[in-house]
Amino acid sequence: MKVLVTAAAAVTGLVLLVAFGIAAVVIADEDAEATETTDGGGGLQGVPAEFRTWILKADKACAEPAMVPSLLAAQLYQESKFKTSRAEATSHAGAQGPAQFMPGTWATWGRDDDRNGEASPWDIGDAVMAQGRMMCSLLKQAEKSGYPGDVRALALAGYNAGWRRVQEYGGVPPKSFAGGETYNYVQIILSTMKRFEGPGLLQISGSGSGADALRKAATRMGTPYAYGGGGPAGPSVGFCDGNNGYKNGRCAASSTVGFDCSSLMQYAYWPNTKLPRTAAAQYDATSHRPVARNELKSGDLLFWAHGGSGYIYHVAMYAGDGNVLHAPRTGRHVEMAPLTSAMPQGDYVGATRP
Repeated sequence: MKVLVTAAAAVTGLVLLVAFGIAAVVIADEDAEATETTDGGGGLQGVPAEFRTWILKADKACAEPAMVPSLLAAQLYQESKFKTSRAEATSHAGAQGPAQFMPGTWATWGRDDDRNGEASPWDIGDAVMAQGRMMCSLLKQAEKSGYPGDVRALALAGYNAGWRRVQEYGGVPPKSFAGGETYNYVQIILSTMKRFEGPGLLQISGSGSGADALRKAATRMGTPYAYGGGGPAGPSVGFCDGNNGYKNGRCAASSTVGFDCSSLMQYAYWPNTKLPRTAAAQYDATSHRPVARNELKSGDLLFWAHGGSGYIYHVAMYAGDGNVLHAPRTGRHVEMAPLTSAMPQGDYVGATRP
């Protein structure tokens, strides 16, 4: 069995993260114990459902102790933000697909892992498994090399610049190499791994639209909150409106890729149930199907308004056992929390079933 080890991540700070368009690392919240659920997924969170299975499979296929799912997830996020279209996942240098393979490198590592009859860097399964094979080989080389530093840093540098450059410098190329591209690539990925670490996917029983929506929403646990961000296609950069989206006096939403409370619900139910965009509109669209608190089922929507009346300001999804799954506010992330403390109890309006 592979033994998981902790990465010695060298963090370059918030300034570097913002400069490269990466959301700040999420700080754990006081209700972290509420998320201790597992599906044996190696602690992977905040990853699109279509990538999750392949990341876990690629991790399992590699016997190197330094390989963990969060490493592959953070690398994919840095390479493509999990984008898969040719318009969004083709680099100026010609790298292709979510794992950004150059054609020559793909010829070495690419296989038809999803068995659709074609080995393609644009297919999620093919791309992630090829990424895993290449990183596994690089981790093995890094371990044997004797070069100083974290073997994950060495492997990432090899992925970005080629192992020859690692050999040339006897380690991760310095900031002076390629304008710091490889150096920064390594630092960002190591420092953002934490974002994708955590409990496994929720154990969700049952069938139907509510359970399916909860399963989909649970794949986004760990994704940052971004006011105005997100939608049916997934997380996106948010915005500030003069009152919302700010943290420590600055507009955090405009540099954060994530969801707000209502976009997470919209994403979870789409396309089978096309909920409107805002919490208030979602309540209006579903309030004719109210659900008593003692009859809540997975996927039911719960709403809060200031003083228990007036404008709806928050929506969450019931996750069973007295917990909700939601995107609470700026500075937090998609998480589980007890229904009784997710928002002020006096603001609770009620629940509906889409």
